Formats: sequence, C-alpha cells, structure tokens
Amino acid sequence: MTTESVEVRRGVPEGAAARVAELYWEAFAGKLGVALGPAAAGRRFIAEHLHADRAVTALSGGTGGEGGRVVGVAGYQLAGRGLVGGDAAAVRAQYGPVQGLYRVFLLALLERTPARGELVMDGIAVDPAERSRGIGGLLLREIEAIAVEQGCRRIRLDVVAENPRARELYERHGFRAVRVQRTPWLRDVLGFGAVTTMHKEVAAR
Repeated sequence: MTTESVEVRRGVPEGAAARVAELYWEAFAGKLGVALGPAAAGRRFIAEHLHADRAVTALSGGTGGEGGRVVGVAGYQLAGRGLVGGDAAAVRAQYGPVQGLYRVFLLALLERTPARGELVMDGIAVDPAERSRGIGGLLLREIEAIAVEQGCRRIRLDVVAENPRARELYERHGFRAVRVQRTPWLRDVLGFGAVTTMHKEVAAR
C-alpha cells in the first residue's frame, strides 16, 4: 500500500467533524474514556467542540481535489487553542454538574501548555484499516511545516508507555525522548502509568 491516493489538508473538511471525532475517539478512548465516556457522548463532545483550524487531515479516495474520506487526523496546540475545545461549563452542560466537575478534573490532568516557541501535538489518529500506508508520516510532515511557518523552534508531544507503535512512528520521524514521567497513580484512573515527552527541533523561518 502507498500514500499515492491520500491527500493531506489543513483543517477539518466541511461536514467531517463527526468522522474526525470517531477517529480521535478510536485512537484515544483508553485515555479519554473515563473523562468523556461513554463512547457516544465522548464522540459527540469532541465533534461539537472541534477547532478545525488546529487539525491536519488525510483524505483517501477523492478525485480531482473533490471529496475523499477522512482516514487520518493530527491535532496541535498553538496560541492557546488545541484540536478539541470545550471549557468547564461545556463539560458540565453535557455531563451534569456533579459528574461534569469530576470530568473537568480528569481533563485537567491531561492538559499540556506549549512553551514559548513550541508547538504541542494533540496526537495522531489513523483509521485502523488504513494503517501501514505512511499516513502518519504525511500528517507529521505537515505538522512540522506548520510549526516552521509559525516560527516555532520545536515540536513537543507526549506518548504513553502503552502505545509503543506511536512512539516508533515518532522516532522514525526524528523525535527523541527527553523525559519520562512515571504516573502509577493514574493507571487505574486514566489507563496509563508512564508518559514520555518527545521533542523534535525545527528550523523556524
């Protein structure tokens, strides 16, 4: 399989919010499930609070620049905005005042704030049926291009120990581990016991 029939675009195509939410949930349900589950509620929350301008999407099957099915998405944070928005009030509105407050606390544990001159990735999600086609690499290259255009000096991401496939992808594309934070107290709550922070230096314009 090749990436010849895959087109990478910035943003979320019109009408594709639910599809992006589906892919994102499939990839990160293990981490987001406790905070935003059950699955139907989590996908709905993501779709309703997407920041389309903080996404890069991969489409397959389109012809002549038309249509195509979203088969991959990468999110990123810049200037205080990430792929998925929704403040505490939005969480409480969907999940109720009591459950919502607990979920806000859990989501806060997952927050990552970019340092000056840094683009933070919100993760990559690729349709399981489309993996091993190089789609993740295409998305990463476009994220790097955005970082350069925005004058960032590096890209930062966090990958959990339970996702070695993702770490291998990042390492193939020049990311290096700079810190491992062991979080055994989060294993029963959020499903992971260690997080590796990875950096890739980029040449800002």
